[in-house]
Amino acid sequence: MITDAQWRDLLRTRATDPAAIRDAYRSRRGRAGLLSAHDTLFLVAADHPARGALAIGDDPMAMVNRRSLLDRLLVALANPAVDGLLATPDVVEELLLLDALHGKVVIGSMNRGGLAGADWEIDDRFTAYNAQSIVDNGLDGGKMLLRLVDADTGTASTLESCARAVSDLAARGVVAMVEPLPYQRIGGSLALQTDAPALARAVGVAAGLGATSAHTWLKLPAVPHEVLDGTTLPVVILGGAPTGRPAEDLASWRRALTHPVVRGLVVGRSLLYPPDGDVAGAVTAAAELLRTGVPA
Repeated sequence: MITDAQWRDLLRTRATDPAAIRDAYRSRRGRAGLLSAHDTLFLVAADHPARGALAIGDDPMAMVNRRSLLDRLLVALANPAVDGLLATPDVVEELLLLDALHGKVVIGSMNRGGLAGADWEIDDRFTAYNAQSIVDNGLDGGKMLLRLVDADTGTASTLESCARAVSDLAARGVVAMVEPLPYQRIGGSLALQTDAPALARAVGVAAGLGATSAHTWLKLPAVPHEVLDGTTLPVVILGGAPTGRPAEDLASWRRALTHPVVRGLVVGRSLLYPPDGDVAGAVTAAAELLRTGVPA
């Protein structure tokens, strides 16, 4: 938990010493490799606020309180089974100033311009990290969201931008983590397509982006094994929007983790805002699932 003194220091540093952030990037102690000793990867995700996605369940303000979000992230990162963080620059930098990212993998979130509920939501502009800043700041890779909507022309520009980012990251020798999700418009809302053909199509499109796939990872929902059969790229399973039914979430992740291309989990709101409020317990349950669920 962040003490009152730490919180005051963080706010003071933000206001009076912006160079401290540059110094914190430079002094961060990384780790030798991306994967754990068990060849798995477990990240907590916290890039939702930058896309205006603040709601959890019926609470539209659930993720608004930044001190609460950081407290929850500190609890999650304190678990030695958690390999690191996926987040936008603001969150990464706050945790750097709190000395919470030493020895952790850090993946920078890149395109957060498709604001939740906006008319242009599918045109996911790159508004956060770019490939050069990820390398300059000593991060381990970049993540991009690729929502595919055939009836929305914003998909085309997002495809092109993601392909360029994959190439730029690969040229610098760092991970490009692509999150391809097929959506369709129903009325005025976007709905995730969960059928195997749509998901498999999205996997194929994402795997082919960029000048090389040598550094590409895929971030996917807990898709059926027949979908995972469509790629040799390493995959991490995303948590998705909290369902309010943690046991069902764990069961779906467990099924996906048994496929040999799956290397781990990247989960945000489901672990940071569990229904019972026990962040440490939710993280421990997911870590145990990963420890026992991925084939050797």
